[in-house]
Amino acid sequence: MAAPWNVILLDIEGTTSSVRFVYDVMFPYVLKGLDSFLVQSWNDPALAPVLDQIAQDAGRESFLAWTADLTDEEQRREKVATEIRRLMDGDVKATGLKALQGMIWKDGFERGEMIAQVYDDVPPALETWTKAGMRVYIYSSGSIAAQKLFFGHSEAGNLLPYFSGHFDTTTGPKKETKSYDTIAAEVGEAAEKILFISDIVTELDAAKEAGMDTRLSIRPGNKPVEDGHTHEPIASFAQVSIG
Repeated sequence: MAAPWNVILLDIEGTTSSVRFVYDVMFPYVLKGLDSFLVQSWNDPALAPVLDQIAQDAGRESFLAWTADLTDEEQRREKVATEIRRLMDGDVKATGLKALQGMIWKDGFERGEMIAQVYDDVPPALETWTKAGMRVYIYSSGSIAAQKLFFGHSEAGNLLPYFSGHFDTTTGPKKETKSYDTIAAEVGEAAEKILFISDIVTELDAAKEAGMDTRLSIRPGNKPVEDGHTHEPIASFAQVSIG
């Protein structure tokens, strides 16, 4: 029997990997290295568009406009650092924040100071799905660059060859139906041929509204889910039957 889907779309945190790893390892790594990273990278051309995005997320046209009242680089760096800490304290899924986090994580992964955690059932499922001809994509609030670092430096090795592509918040918010319409169009599949797996019911609701099939990821440490949702729960990717 043929698989009911052509594409499997995956969340990361709480789905392929532990929420605890993100909050206990990845986020503290950013906070610990934030100030020194800004000093070292302040004149890096790659940082400029990230700073503009942080300013735009804060409601200003550009970084220059956002910091026009400040007189020196140290004050501007401190403003950025304060805003990043504020966003992280509130667990805000801001695009500029995610881009800056990705730049800091890049150093950590490439130095071997961090190795990404994935659940044991994830690598064999990725192999099974791709061997069956399905395409696998990631849709996460973490930037695409951070996603690639994460799966390229996992405890199971380099998992990137299993993925056909990546989506982040530049595609749209994860709790909005339009984002899933956009993803379906970009991967070139009818929504009903896409399975989305996440631990967040409101994300799954949006995907289902777009016509996608869904599964609710139940992993150790995930937030409890209230009754009343319409998504089939799974505790392992081994429960995803492909026919």
